[in-house]
Amino acid sequence: MPKSSKILLLAVSAALVLTIFLGVNSSGVSAATTPQDGAYRQINVYSEVLRHIQSDYVTDPNITTVTNGALRGLLESLDSDSSYLTPEDYKIYKAGQTGKAQVGINVAKRYGYATVISVVPGSPADKASLADGDILEAIGTQDTRDVSLAMIQMLLEGTPGSELSVSVVRPRRSTPEKLTMSRAIISLPPVAETMYENSSILYLKPGILDHDHVQQIETKLKAMPKAGNKKVLLDLRDVAAGDMTEATRLANFFLRTGTIATLEGQKMPKQTITADSGKALNSTAPVAILVNHGTAGPAELVAAALLDNKRAELVGEKTFGEGAQQKTFELPDGAALILSVAKYQTPSGKKIEDEGITPGIQVASAADEAPVTDDDSDGAPSAATPSPAKSSVQVDEQLTKAIDLLKAKAA
Repeated sequence: MPKSSKILLLAVSAALVLTIFLGVNSSGVSAATTPQDGAYRQINVYSEVLRHIQSDYVTDPNITTVTNGALRGLLESLDSDSSYLTPEDYKIYKAGQTGKAQVGINVAKRYGYATVISVVPGSPADKASLADGDILEAIGTQDTRDVSLAMIQMLLEGTPGSELSVSVVRPRRSTPEKLTMSRAIISLPPVAETMYENSSILYLKPGILDHDHVQQIETKLKAMPKAGNKKVLLDLRDVAAGDMTEATRLANFFLRTGTIATLEGQKMPKQTITADSGKALNSTAPVAILVNHGTAGPAELVAAALLDNKRAELVGEKTFGEGAQQKTFELPDGAALILSVAKYQTPSGKKIEDEGITPGIQVASAADEAPVTDDDSDGAPSAATPSPAKSSVQVDEQLTKAIDLLKAKAA
C-alpha cells in the first residue's frame, strides 16, 4: 500500500475513535460544542504528524504500531480504566481464550503502571507476598506502561498450572524484584463470621461483593437476635471485586431511607440510588466498617453510603478510589474501545474514582509502619501505597480499634 494511502487509512481510524468522543451524528454533522470542534480539527494535525513520521523518521516505522500506541494513549489520557483494543486483542478479549486461571490479584492502572489493588488470601500471589500498592512493572517481557488495563488483565490470565513471571516494584524500594507464580483457578472462601465481646459484636468478612457473598451476609444478618446488645463489624479490607448492584443491595441492608449513591455521565442523566425500606435488615444496630488501600469499587460504595448516612464509622486507611462504569464500543475494523461513560458519587456528592474514601478513624496497618529499606534510588517507579512483605506475627490494630469503638456504643 502506498504511504499516502496508509496515512489516510490511519487518519480515518483515528477519526472513528474521535467520533465516539465528540458525538458526530449519522449525517456527519458534528453535534459537539466549539471546543470539541477544535479537538476534532486536530485530525489534520494527526495526519501531518503521521506524514512526518512516515517520511522523515530515521528508519521506516511500523505505522500500525505507531497508531495503536497513539490510540491507546488517547484513551488512557481520559482515565486509567479506559482502554483501546486492537482487532486481534479484542478477539481474545471476547472469546476469553486466555483461560480463567489467575494468580489472585486485582489490578488497576495507576501512575502509568499496573498497580495491585488487593490480593486474594491463600492465592499464588499471596504466597509470593504480593500486596496492595505493589507495582507490576512488567508481565513477562511486556512493560505494563505500554499496554491497556484490559490487556494487562488478559496477560495475567492463562491455563491452570501455567507460569506467570512479573517484575515487581515494592513500596519503599526502587529495584524491581522478579517473581514467578503458577496460575490457578481461584476460589474465594465463604463469608467469614466471628463473634467478639461475649457474642455482642458480629464480625463479617467477605472476599468479594458478588451475589453469592452478599446473599451469605444477608443470611447471617437475618440470623442475628433481634434483642440484646448486638453490633456489626463489616471488614471490607482488600475487597476490590464484585458488582455495584450487589454493593447497593448490601448497603440497603443497613439503611431504611436515604441516598446510597448517584451515577452520572456526559450522556447519562443523573441516577440517584435510594434505599428501599422494605429491604433493610438492620437499620439501628451500631456498625463499624474496616477499610484500607485495597478497598475498591463496590466495597467503597458500601462504605461511603453508610458513612454519609451516619449509619457506620469507618476505621483504617484511605481506600483505593475506583468508581467508574465502563461501556465497550466496537469499531468497524474489529477494534474496540472500553470507555468510562459514568462515575459514581457518594451521597454527599464526592467522586469515588481516584479520590477514595477517608475513614474518620485512621489507623495504619502494621505493614505501613514497617521501617523504610535502604535501597531507595531513582530510575524506577515507586509504589505509592506502603505494603511490604508480611510479618509472621502482627497485631491487627485496625481490628482492635474497631472492636473498642463498638464496645463503647450502646446498641
